[in-house]
Amino acid sequence: MTTQVSPRPAVSPLGARFGARFVASLAALPRTLVRGRAGSARWERPALLGLLLATAVLYIWDLGASGWANSFYSAAVQAGSVDWTAFFYGSSDAANAITVDKPPASLWLMALSVRLFGLSSWSILVPEALMGVASVGVLFATVRRRFSAGTALLAGAVLAVTPVAALMFRFNNPDALLVLLLSLATYFTLRGIETGALKWVLWAGAMVGFGFLTKQLQAFLILPPLAGVYLYAAPHRFRTRLWHSFAALGAVIVSAGWWVAIVELVPANWRPYIGGSQTNSFLELTFGYNGFGRLTGSETGSVTGGAGGTGAVTGGMWGETGIFRLFLGEFGGQITWLLPAALVLCVAALVVLRRAPRISLRRATLLLFAGYLILTALAFSFMAGIFHAYYTVALAPALAGTFAIGASLVWMKRTALWARITAAVAMLATSAWAWVLLDRATDWLPWLKFVVAALGLVAAGLLMVPPRAAWLRRLPGKWWGRATVAIALTGALLAPVAYTLETVSTAHTGSIVTAGPTVSGGMGGMGGGGMPGGRAGFPGGNAGGFAGGGTPPAGPTGGNGTVPNGTVPNGTTGTLPTGGRPGGAGGFMGSASVSASLAALLSVNSGSYTWIAAAIGSDSAAGYQLATQLPVMAIGGFNGSDPAPTLAEFQADVAAGKIHYFIGGTTGQANGGSSASSEIAAWVGENFTAQTVDSVTLYDLSAGATAASS
Repeated sequence: MTTQVSPRPAVSPLGARFGARFVASLAALPRTLVRGRAGSARWERPALLGLLLATAVLYIWDLGASGWANSFYSAAVQAGSVDWTAFFYGSSDAANAITVDKPPASLWLMALSVRLFGLSSWSILVPEALMGVASVGVLFATVRRRFSAGTALLAGAVLAVTPVAALMFRFNNPDALLVLLLSLATYFTLRGIETGALKWVLWAGAMVGFGFLTKQLQAFLILPPLAGVYLYAAPHRFRTRLWHSFAALGAVIVSAGWWVAIVELVPANWRPYIGGSQTNSFLELTFGYNGFGRLTGSETGSVTGGAGGTGAVTGGMWGETGIFRLFLGEFGGQITWLLPAALVLCVAALVVLRRAPRISLRRATLLLFAGYLILTALAFSFMAGIFHAYYTVALAPALAGTFAIGASLVWMKRTALWARITAAVAMLATSAWAWVLLDRATDWLPWLKFVVAALGLVAAGLLMVPPRAAWLRRLPGKWWGRATVAIALTGALLAPVAYTLETVSTAHTGSIVTAGPTVSGGMGGMGGGGMPGGRAGFPGGNAGGFAGGGTPPAGPTGGNGTVPNGTVPNGTTGTLPTGGRPGGAGGFMGSASVSASLAALLSVNSGSYTWIAAAIGSDSAAGYQLATQLPVMAIGGFNGSDPAPTLAEFQADVAAGKIHYFIGGTTGQANGGSSASSEIAAWVGENFTAQTVDSVTLYDLSAGATAASS
């Protein structure tokens, strides 16, 4: 008997259903993009797309004006784009002498962009700008799940036009990726509260873990609000909520710990030195220089000290610590324009939601944003170590979300007198604070504060009008309410928008940058905007000088490179080899401007050397590396204060013919760090002959075997 075999269908029923759904999704995509999800207003998706497009234009326009931006990180990106070992560890150079003083996650994205598109300012900075657009989109999606489209759009717009956000999403510091990852952690946590599904909090933990691989312990500031709100509001028994929280903590450890474990387990002679540490340990870097040292001010080998662990309630050269720190000097103009209003509106919004059930996602969203905002702001306010104004970008999503939700809930209750008074007070506080901030920029748009004040007074008056007043009923449609909202938002956002436009129209380079115009009370006289196209000034002193006075190193034109008061770190007196490093914050806040002829000289016979040159400090080395796209050893890491290499190791490399030139310059500022860089500079000056090329002093080390053995 013959058995008939039915022909096998070309596509399984499951595959057919999936294919049909996929085709249907593609067919519906244009409608989805235009109209948004089912039940949403026709204008919602176009408005969102318009917001994202406007944000992209704001962040990408004239992006290349900043050149290499922070050349310290740009050099590491260049190294990672040509060598996978440098890519993995975040090395400063492709020969893997030393790493940058942060984990490498943010460098990975930029290095991949450079591998795809070639080395340029654009290929380095465009990923940062796109992360800014993505952060705005994530914030919109987070708020939109339980609030109106208008509220979500307001939150996204506030984030987009926050001055420090516009600065850092056009710059190559790690902060852009950190903001995106923490925004995603917030979104995933709220999805977990909404659905009760474990997978969402695991994703949230993973985002925080990768945040650690971006900027170490700063990413963990969001953990208490995430865990606290989930434990309070998730739709489970407390035991299950607790289990989910520990599982999320496990996700944090795994997503961060895999890289840390590899770095710590690999023998030290198989990998680059860990920059920023004194013992070649990433754990020391995590808990010391980039960890608790930032809180106490005790940061061995840092730029210079804060409180120094003395118990003083100051941040040393980084300004007074205290509850009002973020409102002082140039800090205020970075982030605090809407902070007073956000705090007032948050309290009022919690009153509105006081009778909501425990699992209310609306209240959970507000509590998460507010907790994230307040805890991070307090940490920044009281940390006694290194604190730059641009750190405040971490507050931007939380501030935008808190402000938008608070304003929305208070507006919904405007029939109540207390809500109208609250809204008017918030408006007046915003206008008054904008006046103070604008008044600090004495020579910049002096008329703007009067416009903002007038708009604030008009808006406060309109907000006090009862929505059910008899005479309002004679007006067509919702004209009065829309006019009130438009005037209030214009008054609240006009000043920060002007600051943001000033920021994106100004080039920013160096290691210390700030948003907006120059303001009185700014660090080192630099004010808000830094030196367009130049280098940041040294806090507490003149631009390009040293804290506490003294003679700065010679500028880009070279010359004698003496150290402050003739004394190198750790008490050694004397001068260093001539041909000082580029100026700007003591010589390590901006890279050198390298002429074509000098770059060509350094590149001669480059294949015969592991490093074409060595220079003290990563910023100094970065300029030469970016000009030649060849490895340049950064002696001592960022500040020149790391014991990498030691004098003996450097002598061995010279003897082996691995280093062609030594670029004359000053020693780094040690602040208790290693004196190896000054010892190396002194040895080179004693044993090699200097030559001057384009006003830069070089020492040819090619005859190094004889000198090293002497």
